[in-house]
Order: sequence, then structure tokens, then C-alpha cells
Amino acid sequence: MEELILVDSEDREIGQAEKTSVHLGSGRLHRAFSVFIFDDQERLLIQQRAQDKMLWPSFWSNSCCSHPRPGEDVVSAAQRRLQEELGFSCQLEHLGSFIYSAQFNDIGAENELCHVLMGRYNGAVKPDPKEIQDIQWLRLDEIKKMVAKDSSQWTPWFLMELEKFF
Repeated sequence: MEELILVDSEDREIGQAEKTSVHLGSGRLHRAFSVFIFDDQERLLIQQRAQDKMLWPSFWSNSCCSHPRPGEDVVSAAQRRLQEELGFSCQLEHLGSFIYSAQFNDIGAENELCHVLMGRYNGAVKPDPKEIQDIQWLRLDEIKKMVAKDSSQWTPWFLMELEKFF
């Protein structure tokens, strides 16, 4: 059972709760992170979420996103998840944070204080098929054209982060 960190609007820890329960209904505000990995050709690594995900299955999103564990700082958690999901880790820069909520059908919601991180990596990528069904390296202008044409297959947090940070 994975525990998430519940926070207030100032990112102060106010408790912990089980991951699935945090995402039910309209969700409970919790700490999260989103990672954007670029290569030396200025391409962003994007992922298509696994089809078994509870929320936004098979949707395209940024390189990696998840939640720190209790007692774990955001950057260490992001480096851990990069290794677990994509088979590599790298230095990360904290770009900022924001609060958002998004409902997925009648299944559940994200209600997150999300820290946005960026890193650079040029090596092999080994996606975990339980987490990711596909990856691509694309330039931001290519992604923005795809999103403008049809945003329905992209995660809501990625769309917000793309506009706010890139």
C-alpha cells in the first residue's frame, strides 16, 4: 500500500493517505512532481501512460510524473521514479510548482500541488511496461502543434505545465 503526502495550499504536510483513496471522488490535495527530460537536440521525452492506469490510461504525458514517499524530498523521489519507470536517472532542476485539479470521468481525480522539474539525458531509455506503453522524443514546437490539433489524448497536467513552464 503506497502512502502519499497530503499538503495544504502552501505545501505544508498535513498528513498521509493511501494512494488510491487520495484519487477517488474529487481527490485530496497531495504533493506530486512532473519531470521534463530533454536531450541535446532539445527534444522532450514524452510517454504514453500504460493502459491499466486508473486515471488517464493510454494518454500522452511528460517524461515522468509521480509522488514522493513520506520522508522523501521531491528531487530524490523524481530521480527514483525516473530509474523505476525509464531505466535512467539524471540531475534535475526545480522550475516551480503549482496547484491543479482535474477530474477523469466518474473514476477519480488529480488534486495536486505539483513540483515541475527539468533534466537532460542522452542515453538509452528502458520503459517499464507496467507504467508506460510508448515513448517518443519530440521538439516542443512539434508537441505544441499536435496539442493544438487535438488535445484530447494528453494528460491535463501536461497541458497546464506546457503552457506555464515551456
